[in-house]
Formats: sequence, structure tokens, C-alpha cells
Amino acid sequence: MAKVTGFLEYPVAKQPYRPVAERVADWRQVMDKWEPDTLNRQAARCMDCGVPFCHQGCPLGNLIPDWNDLIWRERWHDAIDRLHATNNFPEFTGTACPAPCEGSCVLGINNNPVTIKAIELAIIDRAFAEGWVKPQPPAVETGKRVAVIGSGPAGLAAAQQLRRAGHQVTVFERADRVGGLLRYGIPEFKLEKRVVERRLRQMEAEGVVFRPGVDAGSDITGTELKAQFDAIVLAGGATVPRDLAVPGREFGGVHFAMEYLTQQNRRCEGEAFADDDAINAANKHVIVIGGGDTGADCLGTAHRQGAKAVYQLEILPEPPQQRAADNPWPEWPRVFRVSSAHEEGGERLFAASTKEFLAGADGRVRALRLIRVEQQIVAGRPTFVEVAGSEQELPCDLAFLALGFTGPGNGPLFAQLGVSLSERGNVARDRNWMTNVPGVFTAGDMQRGQSLIVWAIAEGRSAARAIDLFLMGHSDLPAPLA
Repeated sequence: MAKVTGFLEYPVAKQPYRPVAERVADWRQVMDKWEPDTLNRQAARCMDCGVPFCHQGCPLGNLIPDWNDLIWRERWHDAIDRLHATNNFPEFTGTACPAPCEGSCVLGINNNPVTIKAIELAIIDRAFAEGWVKPQPPAVETGKRVAVIGSGPAGLAAAQQLRRAGHQVTVFERADRVGGLLRYGIPEFKLEKRVVERRLRQMEAEGVVFRPGVDAGSDITGTELKAQFDAIVLAGGATVPRDLAVPGREFGGVHFAMEYLTQQNRRCEGEAFADDDAINAANKHVIVIGGGDTGADCLGTAHRQGAKAVYQLEILPEPPQQRAADNPWPEWPRVFRVSSAHEEGGERLFAASTKEFLAGADGRVRALRLIRVEQQIVAGRPTFVEVAGSEQELPCDLAFLALGFTGPGNGPLFAQLGVSLSERGNVARDRNWMTNVPGVFTAGDMQRGQSLIVWAIAEGRSAARAIDLFLMGHSDLPAPLA
């Protein structure tokens, strides 16, 4: 463990952020650097809890107490080795993961949990700064060829593991740039794309081949993939957004969240958009429908574009400040959270359901009508019931639907490969990560449904081992998830 009495001596310190007025004026990372002494003390709070429930909370099985101890002892090089042993991309989870490990931290039973996520990010930042992160090409080539469909976190994790096992790996990405959700879904202020590029350069140096702008199923068919590769892993993510069936949905100015976030990320890459195509919140009343991370990403983006006012609607009631009686440790704490985007401004409305969009003479949205709802048990099931007389109208020049995703869609690739889908429309698999078609595997949101980045990386790693075992009859890659 770290310092024996550290959790008694040192209070929790919040991850430092750049001042609001400074960060909303640019697109750089919102988080600031820790002072070395502060970080050292935060690692020292990790206690000798006997059974480290943070392992249970982390889908990757990160060896969290180990690297907390190493940071306390200032053995940074050993810490990054321990971190990389279970996580290919700690710079991605250190910024975009909601940290379920912290929700399971034993110290969190009656105190503030260890700041695991911030320590993880500090380790990988130091490792890159010191030049410790180097390409790891395989010592032996197997001669086997693997196609990875999708370059999000699951696809990249699978690709890197498979390449290090000695297989020739080609990653197909239908977008014009590699990275999937990391590239176009997560805003620049939350994950700078230079961080993504840094990792891609490492993977290229290891021998991974990236083919952006290639839509599997159209530009290359399933038949061609099976002919050219010994195994295929489907890791395209859950890309079909959930819509909102209310009157006025068709009005101009109502967009899916990913339309908005992708366009701004493209602007940050240097692209320009004609006025008719541009989605810009400057000097507008903006409403974000959906209270999750994607909604908060839209909120932060609207702030940086100079929105006049921003509202974020959530149909669920406002969470409690502390765990409720039916939400005990080590479950994920369903408590009120304030993201960096919420700190920057805007108004959050809970228990609010959208009734309709109202349009002006030009056919563009001008307002949103909502109504308050209460959760009640109707016929044995929790149901949202409208509160009579609680309707409200908000000015609205732009609305973004951040309601999650329904699945991967049903493009031509699935039929070409002959893979089966689950009742929910996801790619079905067995316990070995293989579909009903021998040699075709799947990982990440494409088979799981919308989930966390940490699950995507974990599943990519697990699928890689299963593929290695399928191809070679044995595998030295880490054991998969159950």
C-alpha cells in the first residue's frame, strides 16, 4: 500500500481545472496539472483495504493500489509499466472515463474516495513527457492477417494487442480520420486530438496499418474481407442515435448531438463550413435534451461558441447529494454531479419532458414547450407521469438531442458476413467473443450497446486474446473478461 496513515492525514483534493474565463475562450484541455506534492499525497490516501474493490469497479481490472503505492514512492517508471499492463490507453480513460473505480473505492464508504482517475492521467502524461512510451513491435511475425472494423477505443485496443502478438493488423475506418468516437465524438476541450495522434503514431510504428475513408460493407465487402484476412473483429460502435418523436422534431435547428459535436471537432481540425451547413450556437438560445455526458459535451461546446443562454433538460429527477439508502457502496453512486461544462454556466432542468418544438415563420425552431414529470409505479412498472399545470415554454434557436444510441444499425456488412444480431439489434457473440460465423469476432458497443470507454478498451483487449487463441491455438495475451 501507499502511506499507512495517508487516508487519515490527507484530505481529498479535486482535480485542478483552468479558470472558467480562460478555458471557455479556447478549445484546449480543461484540466490543469497537479502540483507534484499534492499528487503524491493523493496517492498516499490509497489504504490497505484487504480486498481492493476498485478492481471490481474497473472493467479493465486495473491494478490501482499497485500504482498508487508506486506514485507515493515516486517510482513513476514502474507505475506506467503497471498501468500499461492492463490498459492500452490510460490517457483516454484518464480524461473520458466516469471512473467507476472511484465509486467502488473502500475509502468511499465513509469518506471521499481516492482520486484514481486523476492519478492515472498524471502517470501517463509524465510517461509521455519523459519518453517512456515507445513502440513495441512484435519479436516474431505469425503471418496471420486480421481486419479490425472501426477505430474507436475497442478497435484500437484490439488492434494494438493483436499486432503485439505478431499478427498483421489492418484497421478500417469509414470516416476520413482515424479515432472513431475519440476523434469526432469527444470535444477537443475534453480530449485534445494531439493525444489521439500521439497514440496512433505509436501503433503505426508497431506495424498497425490504418485505412481511413474505407466503409466496410461498401468500399470493401464482407466477402472480400473474409478472402483477404484470417480473422475479422467488428468494433464499429453503437452509432445510431435515439430520436425524439415529438411535434416539431422536423424544424430547422433541431439536431442530433453527434451532428453538432462532430462538426465542431472538424472545425478544430481546420475544416470550414458554409453558413447554410454550419451549426453554431453563437448568440443563440440553446437547449440540450439529455442529462448525460454527451449532453454536457454539447453544453461546453455551446459555451465556447458564445451561446446567449443554454438549458440542459433531464427527464429524471435531480439526484441526491449523497448516496440514497437503495444505492449502497460499492454500487455506482447515483448522486448529483457537476461536470466542468456545468461549472461554466447554463441551467439544468430536472424532471422535464419535452412536449413539442415551436417554429417561427421561417420554419426554424423558436421555442420548446416542456412539462414537469414525476416517477410513479403504474401497473407494477416505474412510469413518468405529467404534472398538471406545469407546462413551460423556453426560447430555443438550437436544440440538440443527446439521448443515447440504439445500436450499430443494420448496414450491408452484417448480411455480407452472415452474422446474427441480438434481439436489441447488436451483433451477437459467444463467450469467446466470436459471432455465429467462424473467424468473425466482435467487441465494444457494437455488441454490448452504448457503454463506457473503459468497457470498450477492456472488450477490445479480451477479443484480441480470443482471436489470437483462435489463430494460433494458444495465446500469451492477458486473459479475457468473463
